[in-house]
Amino acid sequence: MIDDLRITVDELQERVEAGDEFTFVDTRNPQVWVQAREILPHAIRIPVDDLDKNVARIPKNKPIVAYCT
Repeated sequence: MIDDLRITVDELQERVEAGDEFTFVDTRNPQVWVQAREILPHAIRIPVDDLDKNVARIPKNKPIVAYCT
């Protein structure tokens, strides 16, 4: 089992700049998302409380990065 599934923003940026591709899942709740100044283009929006019901929407062909505030 993997002990640590976290990645820092800097590590992620390095990997993206190196050409690695990811599926991004924005798990912020709808109220926070509406007020957000920054929105990641092409991210799949699924509030964390709805992940179980929407897991089929998340592609499995790339590493998945879920993020929230």
